[in-house]
Amino acid sequence: MECVPTYKADYLPWNQQKRSLIRPPQSYRPASCRFDHRTTHQDDYPIKNPVDTVSYKPPPGPKLCNLPLESMTSYRSSYVAHPVEKRCVHEGEKYKPCEIPFDGLTTHRDSYKGLMGEPAKSWKPAPNHPGLEIPFASNTEFREKFQAWPTPKIVPKEPIPYIPPEGKMDLLTTVQADYKYPNGGAPAQSCRPGPVTHMKKSDRFEGTTTTREDYKHWANTRREPVKPAPQLKFPEEPMDYMTTNRAHYVPHAPVNTKSYKPTWSGPRVNIPLEGQTTYSTSFTPKEIQRCPASYSEPPGYIFDEVDAVGHRMYRPASHAASGESNHLGFGDA
Repeated sequence: MECVPTYKADYLPWNQQKRSLIRPPQSYRPASCRFDHRTTHQDDYPIKNPVDTVSYKPPPGPKLCNLPLESMTSYRSSYVAHPVEKRCVHEGEKYKPCEIPFDGLTTHRDSYKGLMGEPAKSWKPAPNHPGLEIPFASNTEFREKFQAWPTPKIVPKEPIPYIPPEGKMDLLTTVQADYKYPNGGAPAQSCRPGPVTHMKKSDRFEGTTTTREDYKHWANTRREPVKPAPQLKFPEEPMDYMTTNRAHYVPHAPVNTKSYKPTWSGPRVNIPLEGQTTYSTSFTPKEIQRCPASYSEPPGYIFDEVDAVGHRMYRPASHAASGESNHLGFGDA
């Protein structure tokens, strides 16, 4: 097997020079002294000792009296019970139907006065439309231009005849054969009541409804469906059901591939893990530098001005000597 991929064989690297990065010059130089990791809060906040508070809780003295607490209160001694008035129960008036017969006259019928106007015109088309006499064309563009493909005739397969098994079927189930009622009892009796006796109606049910009396079927003749003329001719010979796979398939013997899996060498011996790592061997400790913000006047910088927000702006001493104006604040590169 060739282990060289197409990428390594066809790819040729270009001999181009590496472009230099377009970025401003790095003017920040860290301080040479060591950073003490102290914050403004640690410098200005004095540590106060805990204050001893005086407890004003009374000392636990002996009980003055062992008599139980008197249960009489001011409410019980001064309460005057008043007699409760009897509650009045309102009784509703009984409904009395009106003796005057209902005449069916409403406020709308009594007060409505119809105004005289022109009768409404009917915009219904005339029943005898000239276009209805022409018969509807049953031929369409699809029927004219459609070319039917010859489809072979499908011969149904004969079903396999059912052969009933010989002998008589054993209707005894596993539960009936193996289950025994506990304590020699009998199966539980159903507490369901007997069948409900249907009441016989003396009068015959009247099945006539308003719809059956008023609705009359229209005399309508069913139209025959528009069927196209048969243009497809099926072959008379039955289909052989021979597929391309059955006709051209050549069976091949299976190829046993060789396994390159390494053999198992047995359980591993408890070898201690090597304590050397890449970090422990190649780590180079660096000197911890002090942040310039911890100084009242940072070394290597000259105070320039205070901006509108209140930040103190500094610039490096090297830029001050050359005459360049480069405002830098604490933490700016």
